Amino acid sequence: MSSPDVTPQNETRLFFPALQGFYERVIPLSWPILRIGVGLILAVHGYGKIGRTAGPAQLLEKMPEAATVGAQLTFVLMVTEFVGGLCIAAGLATRFFAAAAAIEMAVLTFYIYWGNGFGWLSRGYEYVLLWGLMLFAIALRGGGPWSLDRVIGKEL
Repeated sequence: MSSPDVTPQNETRLFFPALQGFYERVIPLSWPILRIGVGLILAVHGYGKIGRTAGPAQLLEKMPEAATVGAQLTFVLMVTEFVGGLCIAAGLATRFFAAAAAIEMAVLTFYIYWGNGFGWLSRGYEYVLLWGLMLFAIALRGGGPWSLDRVIGKEL
């Protein structure tokens, strides 16, 4: 039997071992913080699409055929971002909405922004790629222990 302060060889050790108790208490908060932050920021972004009748300008410039479905496209993006963001924050249908938003970010990354290069300041794909990766991670992990999905006992 090993003593509690012995760390297995494949584990890291803290520079300040006195922080061990703090980390043990707060690590479970890391997933809800990430999920809620991503969800609420996504919802605020989607809120700006409520009541709009035309599709997002850049998407319509790249896909002129989408002009005929501008209102429907805007509605789908609004639901994905606003409703989906609120659901991700609450942990309800988390995987479904995170996957839908990750797909949206993939389209934006590779179809809209890729040609501008990496840097966001030059309208590149840096920012939407980061969002897409975070949403993809949430889709893989689900709502986690502090979510409505867990309360309901079912996930999509």
